[in-house]
Amino acid sequence: MTETADDLSAPLGRDKPRRKRRLRLPFTAMQLLAVLLGLFLVSFAGFAIFNKDPLGGEPMTRLAIREPNAADKAGASGHGQDSKQETKHETREAPKQAGEQKTVTMIDGSTGTRHDVVIGGDPAGKSEAASASAPPPVMAGIDPKLLEKSRYGMIPAISGDLKPFNVYAADADRAKAAKMPVVAILIGGLGVGAAKTTDAIMRLPAAVTLAFTPYGSDPGKLAERARAQRHEIFLQIPMEPYDFPDNDPGPQTLLTSLSADQNMDRLYWHLSRMQGYAGLTNFMGARFIATEPAMQPIIREAAKRGLGFFDDGSSPRSIAPQAAGSLAMPFGKGDIAIDAVPTPAEIDRALTKLEAAARERGVAVGTASALPVSIERIGAWTKTLGDRGILLVPLTTAMLKSKSS
Repeated sequence: MTETADDLSAPLGRDKPRRKRRLRLPFTAMQLLAVLLGLFLVSFAGFAIFNKDPLGGEPMTRLAIREPNAADKAGASGHGQDSKQETKHETREAPKQAGEQKTVTMIDGSTGTRHDVVIGGDPAGKSEAASASAPPPVMAGIDPKLLEKSRYGMIPAISGDLKPFNVYAADADRAKAAKMPVVAILIGGLGVGAAKTTDAIMRLPAAVTLAFTPYGSDPGKLAERARAQRHEIFLQIPMEPYDFPDNDPGPQTLLTSLSADQNMDRLYWHLSRMQGYAGLTNFMGARFIATEPAMQPIIREAAKRGLGFFDDGSSPRSIAPQAAGSLAMPFGKGDIAIDAVPTPAEIDRALTKLEAAARERGVAVGTASALPVSIERIGAWTKTLGDRGILLVPLTTAMLKSKSS
């Protein structure tokens, strides 16, 4: 072994000094930055996925919710219970009246429960229904004996042998209707939008029945005009659909979550919006009309007040036929939604099916909305219907024929 001079001069018992090595990290600064960014993104995604707030991202406000008084309990919207928690909100304008009221729909930030609060213009603290509009005036041509006063205005009533269903049914040749196939058509969604309502009133034959919603600035005035043109009218009652509240029929909707008394109070509000209708029909309401505890009291009340009930046929699980049958009240059900596909070709095809159903069963009822294309095609179809051996009749006539057959 060869030793160098350095080895000979080094102290005995000591190793040679080693060169210091530089500490090298297993990753670069850029890699460290990428890792930190990745951790941040994973944390953010986890928060977004597992956060329990169903309405995250919506604007928020804090409002002091007053305790409801007696009028609120009876007439307020009732979509949920008052909450003093932090809430999120959306606003929609109520019908414009004195005081420029607005209805704020409060949404509970933790449960998603909704309830309406009227803001402004109502120092007395009235319910939404009562404060939204004054009791409507009684329409022309209405028999006062067939009216009863309610807290919201005048509502239908029986007087001796007189019933609104019979008194307000449109004229028809019922002897002729008993001998030949008949069809009836109900045009719904009227009263909101004066132009489309007037179009339906003036362009369709008098035998076409018109159904009015309780909304709009003055639905009674439009209903009065319809009756002046010899149309019979029905009142549409907003009822809870399966996807409520994402699909909301409107204020004072009848709900399966409310008690029978609460729904009855709401029903009276709807009944008071106009007069002169022969019966009621559902506006939406696939869930409500299929829920027996909720629907039975409504049918009983309609029968008690001498009204008929028409089921638009949109819910195959409806309990209305059985409920009405047990009370021996006038009842009808829609067979075909004429403008489910609102194109001229599909409407014409639906009307052809309606004719075939009338020939097969003796009576058939079609439902439609007041779309311009629907009014145009139905109007043209009715002009030649008699030539094909089918009679167009008001809905009440079709309901009576269905009951007797």
